[in-house]
Amino acid sequence: MLPHWILSLLIWLPIVGGLVVLATGQNDERPEAARWVALVFALLTLVLCVPLLLMFNADTWHFQFVENYSWIPSLDIHYALGIDGISLLFIVLNCFTTLIVILAAWRSVNTKIAQYMAIFLVAGGIMNGAFASLDSILFYVFFEASLIPMYLGIGIWGGKKKAYAAMKMFLYTFLGSIFMLVAFIYMYTKGGSFDIASFQNLHLTATEQDWIFLAFLAAFAVKIPMWPFHTWLPDVHTEAPIGGSVVLAALMLKLGAYGFVRFSLPIVPGVHHAFDWLLIILSLIAIVYVAFASIVQKDMKRLVAYSSISHMGIVTLGIFMVFMIVGQTHDAADAMISVQGSVFQMIAHAFSSGALFLGVGYLHKRYGSLWIKDYQGVAHAMPVLAAFFMLFAMANVGLPGTTGFVGEFLVIISAFKANIWVALIASFTLVLAPAYTLWFYKRVLFGEVKNQAIMKQKDITGMEILVMVLLAIPVIIFGVYPEPILHLAHATTMHFVDHTMLRLPVGSY
Repeated sequence: MLPHWILSLLIWLPIVGGLVVLATGQNDERPEAARWVALVFALLTLVLCVPLLLMFNADTWHFQFVENYSWIPSLDIHYALGIDGISLLFIVLNCFTTLIVILAAWRSVNTKIAQYMAIFLVAGGIMNGAFASLDSILFYVFFEASLIPMYLGIGIWGGKKKAYAAMKMFLYTFLGSIFMLVAFIYMYTKGGSFDIASFQNLHLTATEQDWIFLAFLAAFAVKIPMWPFHTWLPDVHTEAPIGGSVVLAALMLKLGAYGFVRFSLPIVPGVHHAFDWLLIILSLIAIVYVAFASIVQKDMKRLVAYSSISHMGIVTLGIFMVFMIVGQTHDAADAMISVQGSVFQMIAHAFSSGALFLGVGYLHKRYGSLWIKDYQGVAHAMPVLAAFFMLFAMANVGLPGTTGFVGEFLVIISAFKANIWVALIASFTLVLAPAYTLWFYKRVLFGEVKNQAIMKQKDITGMEILVMVLLAIPVIIFGVYPEPILHLAHATTMHFVDHTMLRLPVGSY
């Protein structure tokens, strides 16, 4: 029997762990102790997810493992936690990613080691809080607090323009989410509660819905980021340390898509229905235009960063096609498949994109350059890294048998049910993703070695190989057998679609 405060433990254990790590290894006096303490806390947090998965009832959409304590009684603000199938998936992914970041930094980070480990442990706990929050103010607190460790991580361990990148990330995402807070406060004045579920049953005028929609769009579109709000991400990825890029790609971008599913569509479905064509166009531009931008990149990190934006276009397309699909097929089950494809794509993108950033980080650590032109024939010196890189490149292009295929397949199949032109444009990802990914792989890993300094470096070993293996396992297993992820998300996505449809005005279809 799990303790009723299991979700609080998943939030606060890594945060406390970060404080313990700080106390253990101040000023790099005991770097090994800091590493091992961080690893223990990351492992403990991930192990807690095992009974959570085993005892979770995937056949219901209702929130489970609920905790509810009065926080600010005068405003009816609660410390309220609970998870459904979608939030459970992201919490497990978050705990797994935290472990990956700790292991990846084992030998690659040699300065302020305790602080580095502590920052990413704290970030993991904060994001667990965001995914488990049932009170909108609590969600906002965790949503904004996640910026602090990322800002510090980039600002301290980032590249030459780290201060600029850290500030750009903070300003873009912070300013966007201020509008979300205003929307929460306004809905509280209408219903007298900050409970997320209560927001979904408010009776709002058309004008009120329009403004709330714009507030959520400002917060979540920037976080994903959707085109044209994407310009901050490539700069941040370029300057971020390895761990920062992995967390950004695997989790922080997903908070934006999660926000659309948890808040925007269920609360103001009528506006989304009216403007679904605009949101779909923005998603298609992200898929195609940003993919072309990836092809012309000369910096490895920027290429992978633009690739992430393009793949997140698939995610938003799957979410925003809900109304168009139901309008064509009159079957909510078809729309549910599209949303499931989006959820799966978010999980798959976390593995493949995070692994590509790690591979680029390993190269940068050895050769000190992110420029593609400085590399050629790396596979001759680093065949093990080349093999792993090929697997994750194939996942990035959506090769059948890898996780990258499943989500894209579900979304594109759903797009054909919605509109043939939307489907055809979205299908360009099947051509453009291989174009930039394989061309990048060819220029860096294949060919004759022109720079003899490449042959002087050792291949990945030890902890680096372990990290790649841990990422390769889910890429293959869930690529071949995606049912565990789809089953966990099924009841929640079905309820999401049903509830969203019921909230539409009578006669919408």
